Parts: sequence; C-alpha cells; structure tokens
Amino acid sequence: MMLEHGGNLSYAAHHFGRPLHRWLDLSTGINPHGWPVPPIPPELWQRLPQEDTIMEAAQLALGLPHALTVAGSQAAIQTLPRLRPRCRVGISSLTYAEHAASWLRQGHEVIFWSGNYPPDDVDILIIINPNNPTGSRIPLHSLWSWHANLAARGGWLIVDEAFMDATPEDSLLHALPRFAQEALPEGLIILRSLGKFFGLAGARVGMVGAAPALLERLADHLGPWPVSAPSRWIASQAWSDTIWQESMRNKLSRESMRLQTTLERYGLSPQGSTALFQWVVSHQARSLHEKLAHQGIWTRHFPLANGIRFGLPGDEPAWQRLNDGLALVQRLS
Repeated sequence: MMLEHGGNLSYAAHHFGRPLHRWLDLSTGINPHGWPVPPIPPELWQRLPQEDTIMEAAQLALGLPHALTVAGSQAAIQTLPRLRPRCRVGISSLTYAEHAASWLRQGHEVIFWSGNYPPDDVDILIIINPNNPTGSRIPLHSLWSWHANLAARGGWLIVDEAFMDATPEDSLLHALPRFAQEALPEGLIILRSLGKFFGLAGARVGMVGAAPALLERLADHLGPWPVSAPSRWIASQAWSDTIWQESMRNKLSRESMRLQTTLERYGLSPQGSTALFQWVVSHQARSLHEKLAHQGIWTRHFPLANGIRFGLPGDEPAWQRLNDGLALVQRLS
C-alpha cells in the first residue's frame, strides 16, 4: 500500500469536490520558485545516459567526495535495506515514513524512538536532518559520535538531508574530517535530493554519498541507467548554478519568516521550521486542515502528532489566499 505524501491533490479534489486547478497546494515542502530549467538539448532524448558532469557539479554544490546518482533519494531508501541481513533499525517516531516502511518491508526490526537520544542497541540509525515534518536539527557533533559508535560494530548511520540545501552549513558534509575528504568513512551514508530546494521533484534525481564499496553494491542492485539523460543534464546545470543557489537561500529565508509571521498572526505559532515549511502543533489541527481544504488550500496533516505542515505560497495571490483562508478559519472558530 502506498504511504500518504504531500501533493496528493487528486485525493483532495475527489474528497472535497474541487477541481485540481482551483487548489493552493502547500502540502509538499517543495520550493515554489524552482530552478528555471532551460531548453533541454534534443539529442539527450535519443541516447542512453552517458558519463557527464553531474558528479563534478554535485561535488561542487554538495561537498560529496564520492557518490552515486539515483532516481531520487527514494530509490536509495527502498534499496538500502536489501544490502543488510536482518537487523535492528532505529528511527524517529515522527519523520519521513518511507524509511521505516522500506526496512520493515525487508523483514528488519524497526525501533521507533523520540527525544534527544536514539537507542544504543541498534545496527542501523536513520536520521532525517533537518527532520521532516518537524524541522528539528541534530548537532553535527552528535551525528559524528553516533556514527563512531555504529561503525565500530559494523553498523550504519544513514542521514537523509533532503531539506539541507537551504542551510548547507548545517550539513554533515560541510566540515568533513580530513580522513573523509576523498571518500566518506565506512558506516556513513548521506542522502541528498534535487527535489526540495531546487523545486525539481519531477526530475527524480538524488545523490547517495558513502564508502566506494557500498556504493558499488547499491549500484549493482539499482542496475544500469537509473537516471535519464535529460534529468542528469538538468541536475548538472542546477547544481552548477551557485549564483542562483545563494540568491534562493536568501529568498527562502525571508519567505519562511514571512510564513511564520502570517501563521502567528492567526494564533498558530510554529513549533519548528525549515526554509521551505513551517510546522504547527495544535489540538485543532484536523479541524484547521479541513476548514482550509474547504477553501481549496491543501496542507499536510499529521493526525498522530496533531500537526500541520505549511509549505510556502508561490506568489502574492497565493499569499493573499492563505491570509484570507486563515482569517475565515479564525472567524469561524
């Protein structure tokens, strides 16, 4: 069974009886100001993916010393559990659900945890940093400590940095130890994605950083040509565009603060955030989600946490629509 994700507008349109084109979708956490894709060279459609500049561009933009291009980080999330015998996997009880589902699907034991300290009796520890949907961050010194403990007994630390591009200084790749400049150390796996910050989720491009031997095993399982030639070309161009990236980081920082201020204006103080979304916890979360949906504003509701994730509006009419929607909800409460 498919897990629920943001962007499921087909469900929203059917359930609330509103056509797709009449929705404001704030459910995904994807940058609404995506990198402007230029015309794709037509010859890329006529040939299989070749060696290109994608790795050089990713190394420049992300700091990955050695990596594998995959069809979105989702491809790695689903495949990594196949590379281990049955083991114990630790993961936060409130985070991106595909990780736990993929390990469970392969027969592993998943240990859910909350709080500041993960279980110390697991073989695999999965950290989404910053976390989705709460926006919480794990300090780099904690990550390195956990990695050392796991690697010493043959374990893995998997760090999913899908939302990290807006704040690269918080990345585990930002200040790699000297020994890791050529390749990541054994037992450390880092996932990056083109989808969120660059607003290119449809290209389905991700990067996996790990020790070379592990990347070879992962590549064998994924098979040849996992990412299309046009998508590889787009990723190379986007990762090379450092001027756009720096400008977008500043823009998203301002807009995230604007979203926080907007929500606070209507009594919804966020408990966490990234540059791409705000996280609100409220006992009225379900009611708020549904009342906004009746106005054609689609958010991501997390029932078990009484939480709602709000993505960024893409333009001034969208901001006004969100303001009007929140004002109406406030009047009806």
